[in-house]
Amino acid sequence: MKEKPLMKDGLGEAAVQRIADALNQTVPGFSRKHFERAAQKGLYTLELKDRVRHLIAVLHTVLPDNFEQTADIFVQIKSHWSFGAPDDSLAGFAAWPIVDYIGEYGLDHPEISLNALKELTALFSAEFAIRPFIINHVELTFQTLEEWTADPDEHVRRLVSEGSRPRLPWGCRLPQFIDDPAPVFQLLEKLKDDPSVYVRRSVANNLNDISKDHPEQVIAVSKQWKKGAGKERQWIIRHATRSLVKAGHPDVFGLLGFTEHLKLKFQSLEISPDKIQLSEAIEFSFELQSESTKPQTVVVDYAIHHVKANGKTAPKVFKFRTLEIGPGETVKLTRKHAIKPISTRNYYSGEHAVEILINGKSAGRTSFMLNL
Repeated sequence: MKEKPLMKDGLGEAAVQRIADALNQTVPGFSRKHFERAAQKGLYTLELKDRVRHLIAVLHTVLPDNFEQTADIFVQIKSHWSFGAPDDSLAGFAAWPIVDYIGEYGLDHPEISLNALKELTALFSAEFAIRPFIINHVELTFQTLEEWTADPDEHVRRLVSEGSRPRLPWGCRLPQFIDDPAPVFQLLEKLKDDPSVYVRRSVANNLNDISKDHPEQVIAVSKQWKKGAGKERQWIIRHATRSLVKAGHPDVFGLLGFTEHLKLKFQSLEISPDKIQLSEAIEFSFELQSESTKPQTVVVDYAIHHVKANGKTAPKVFKFRTLEIGPGETVKLTRKHAIKPISTRNYYSGEHAVEILINGKSAGRTSFMLNL
């Protein structure tokens, strides 16, 4: 079985050669051997983001000191760019250091830089590179983003929503939007019915970011968007509120069509076995009995409370079921959960727990022992 490549492999030898190919056709007097030697020196000892920084530094040694000339070269690169093998999921990474070079060295030339980012974002999303301009050139960049919401290129429109995410993973945070997301809502309003699923997914992710700091505002916007919403906009609302559902925010369930004031009796929570070793599984079951004369739609999740190094526990929430329970109906639910080694978690012996969540609220909890 072929081993899955690591993300950092997207900036390896093949990427360096593709960058060199493009520069060879656009930079007067370009020394390919010098660039490739400098680019690969120490590259393979670095992790992904450090590879980006390393290649930006090497690019700076071969590009003109005049940023306007460099920006012209970058715009020309687009027509000479090799997109790599179609089955290479990491092929786009080769353009990452070129795009982020603009965020590093183009801040003193915002208009030229923003135009270059618009041209290059189809090669590799400029969502990281545009953030320094949002922070340092607020009015110009925001005006530009507003114009881009109507651009015919979906990559440019997505750059508006992805670049303005307050808490974009791997990107620097945007403190002004964390404090006041109103300008971001203004941009997303123009993209909420975008024809591209690529853009709509980004809109949902942006709202999900905002919900971590301003849940009530995201719920209010979602309620407004829900009026006359088609299935695409309804999908945005569901995806945008996923963190609120996970957190059990009381106002989100009614928004998503679930029963707000439940009349349910939770009973018979059992777990077996109550003592396990690592790599074994627990099985738990419980019953939900309706005490309503109407059907009720509920979201059932569960949390495993893992023991940490300090002996305290911390919950990890898992999706379980969405179901409709009829008047007076009793439903029995069962789930098996394996406690197995994963790279993102360290396990410790001690008393763990399973907690059942109904529409985000705790319904019951029981314990089991894990012995390593």
